[in-house]
Amino acid sequence: MMLDSIELDDQFEWADEFDWDAVAQDQERSLTGALLVQEGVKLHGRPITLKASGGVWTPLSVVRQLEALRDQRMQVMPLVLPDGREFSVIFNRSNGAPLKATPIFREVNPTPDATYDVEISLITVAPVAAP
Repeated sequence: MMLDSIELDDQFEWADEFDWDAVAQDQERSLTGALLVQEGVKLHGRPITLKASGGVWTPLSVVRQLEALRDQRMQVMPLVLPDGREFSVIFNRSNGAPLKATPIFREVNPTPDATYDVEISLITVAPVAAP
């Protein structure tokens, strides 16, 4: 699995993969009491939350790379999943921290190979056009 130029373990779980509904719907009542329903296809905005879920330990060196990427404003990144699906994504900051990293073993001065349980919150956006 690749996020931008960072290689991630293929065992990350897409935790909210099946929570997405590609159709947006709006309902309201008219003055006559009739139900008015509008629907449209969502073009982008699908959340992609990658969780370790205890199955992946990520080294601190990779967490630091993700941290540097996270700190870039409106950075559109390619995400390639292990099954070959590709998405253009940005960090999803709407529900708090888009990158969470918890050490597996507490260390006062962790080395670059210290392991972390990681969660990455992304959201799909329109791909950036090539210049």
